[in-house]
Amino acid sequence: MAVRKGLKPKHFIVDVDGVMTDGRFYYTPDGKAMKAFGPDDHDGLLLLKPYLNIHIVSGDKKGFPITQKRVADDMKMRLDLVSTVERVRWMEESGYKPEEVIYMGDGIFDAAVFDKVGYSIAPANAFYLTKKHADFVTHSAGGDSAVAEACVHILKKFFKPFDPLDFQLEKSSGEWASKK
Repeated sequence: MAVRKGLKPKHFIVDVDGVMTDGRFYYTPDGKAMKAFGPDDHDGLLLLKPYLNIHIVSGDKKGFPITQKRVADDMKMRLDLVSTVERVRWMEESGYKPEEVIYMGDGIFDAAVFDKVGYSIAPANAFYLTKKHADFVTHSAGGDSAVAEACVHILKKFFKPFDPLDFQLEKSSGEWASKK
């Protein structure tokens, strides 16, 4: 897909299950027990914080407390519970202009979201029809640094290429900043 002409992204909205996680749900007799979140994704998101508003969404009601612990409590990222089929409406009601959104998703219905946003990204293990509608498909699978890969791609495409030797973590803010 071609990038929407004149796209100036302001927001990065990321789905959780299958994107930040491996997409599997681990159940015990007591119910959903855990999710496996990938490495490097939080660092990648910190790289984008100076450029984009980052918002994480999940449609998993039963596993939301697990997601909330990782995303909101540990990573300190904005998180909302939003069904995939409601995401475009939620964006508009939340003040996001879909044409200014980069959205990363993997599920069967995410192609419908891709159709409405400015730029779309799918992890390598996304549903096959969803990948066909994505502007960019990562080499990495969800839960295995796909979000970090997407962040590096976004930096290069819309802002400035990522140079791992140019960045340092600012102790005061906990965010990545250029050494220059």
